[in-house]
Amino acid sequence: MPQLNPNPWFFIMLTSWLTFSMIIQPKLLSFITMNPPSSNTPKTTPTTPWTWPWT
Repeated sequence: MPQLNPNPWFFIMLTSWLTFSMIIQPKLLSFITMNPPSSNTPKTTPTTPWTWPWT
């Protein structure tokens, strides 16, 4: 059963994981987010309770 032989597949997985970790991930993390988080507190609007006509 060839799928039980980890010899070629382990090397492929290790190579792809190292490629992602060393090359692709730093490039993706270098992007600046378009909407950086702000330190302002959100404004809450006052709410009034709903008056039901049948109560």
